Parts: sequence; C-alpha cells; structure tokens
Amino acid sequence: MTNPLAKHIAGINQVASKFQSSIVVKFDDKNIDVKSILGLFTSLTGASSYQLEVRGTDATQAATEVKTAFENAGVKIDSVVVEEV
Repeated sequence: MTNPLAKHIAGINQVASKFQSSIVVKFDDKNIDVKSILGLFTSLTGASSYQLEVRGTDATQAATEVKTAFENAGVKIDSVVVEEV
C-alpha cells in the first residue's frame, strides 16, 4: 500500500522538527507526533478531518508553520489548539 502523502511527509516533519514545542496531529482517535516521520508515514493516509495540537514555548509560530506545511501537502487542518507554556 502506498501512502498518498509520502512525498510530503519529510517536509512536514522537517518543519515540525525546528520547534521545541510538542506537535500532535489528531484524527480517527489517533494521536500522531508530527516530529516522528515513521508515525506520520504509517498513520497519515488521508483522513478527512485533522486537528493540530501544539504546546510549548514556541507554540504559536510552530502551529502557523506546521499548519501551512500540512496545507501545502493538500491536508486540511480543521482546527488548531495552541498552548504557549
């Protein structure tokens, strides 16, 4: 089985890895660490509804850039939860 998002996953992962914040995408009762390329590759397969949760010292900037990376890959993020700590 080929992941339709495979060519974009490394880019999404690279953007997320620039930040100290915890970055999780939620869908279908799954929580995937966006900094885990293996987690993204095996789980991000084109669900229809995604939620992005970002927590940390650079959460606002991380949320903006990661959401843009997902959208550039054709993945619609329905909601974003940001918690600066």
